[in-house]
Amino acid sequence: MEKIIMTASLLAMQTLAAQPVDVYFGTYNKDGFPKGIYHAVLDLKTGGLSSPQIAGEASNPSFIEIHPNSKFLYAVTERDPGAVSAFAIDPETKRLRLINTSKSCGNNPCHISISADGRVLLVANYSSGSVASIPVNNDGSLAEPASSIQHTGSSVNPQRQKEPHAHSINFSPDNRFAYVADLGLDKIMVYRLDPESGKLLPNDPSEIRIKPGAGPRHFTFTPDGKFAYLINELDETVVAFVHDPKNGNLSEIQTISTLPEGFTGASYCAEARVHPNGKFLYGSNRGHNSIVAYKINPEKGTLTLLGFQNSGIKNPRNFNIDPTGRFCIVANQDSDTVQVFRINQETGLLEPTEHVIKIGKPVCVRFLR
Repeated sequence: MEKIIMTASLLAMQTLAAQPVDVYFGTYNKDGFPKGIYHAVLDLKTGGLSSPQIAGEASNPSFIEIHPNSKFLYAVTERDPGAVSAFAIDPETKRLRLINTSKSCGNNPCHISISADGRVLLVANYSSGSVASIPVNNDGSLAEPASSIQHTGSSVNPQRQKEPHAHSINFSPDNRFAYVADLGLDKIMVYRLDPESGKLLPNDPSEIRIKPGAGPRHFTFTPDGKFAYLINELDETVVAFVHDPKNGNLSEIQTISTLPEGFTGASYCAEARVHPNGKFLYGSNRGHNSIVAYKINPEKGTLTLLGFQNSGIKNPRNFNIDPTGRFCIVANQDSDTVQVFRINQETGLLEPTEHVIKIGKPVCVRFLR
């Protein structure tokens, strides 16, 4: 009987893994392309993407996020002043219907995240160096912002770090803390989240200092929450941390380059992602035009370089890994293309496929689970 149950479970998992996955793309407006959020379907058998279609019109929806219940999508409007919009996802057509819009409490919002229970949305405003928390109503609409925090200070790079630039904001795996990678300050700011009010509150520790000139950009956790990784835009490195879930502290254990030894050209990091199996970390290099892959030590959290994938990649602003861990979709901002790579499940390396679609200035990739 146990063998029958196990076999049935395996067949069910295989059937689920074979189902197509809906993918949404955030973009910058570009002449010659429809303006808004695009939708396509990923074939998990072949890695093919359907022809992209506009799912919802929007102005510079550069970063998007999907509600945990898969019924709603949220998008920034990257402008001055900034805004965040809520959309309902049509379960049949997958098109988007605008519900409402909230102010982002800053200028040029560039990153949003939503809590695991779907009750709070966080937004990072790059130009103003500020962050805000926005409660989410049961119907998916956005309430008035519950809190807004202005960062202050600067760091050593005179061109990029004269003032704060909040570049991303992420929840801890247990949703108790929020981590803000501030490129202008060379810090990760740490806040507590009040789940009832949706407010961001002071935390101790309140900040994690990063090497001067590093330029923190994006931040991610392993699935078990034991380790965290910060990718730095300006000095092309990844910093590995041990995460303390009790107080939100991050203890640095390693810094590793995102570039091959001997590379001397200009390059700037963008996205960082952990594979769903927790074994591999990936980062994007704009300039070197590559996705770098590392192996994660499951006991220590340290990284070992595996290699690079450059094929057809140009200014990879963002990328994402499908929920099954089979494919990596890369958004090439400068070539107006989205590429699909197969992930070798043994080595973790990305393998090129022939699957490429055209989207004007794609800069964010999200899967509908």
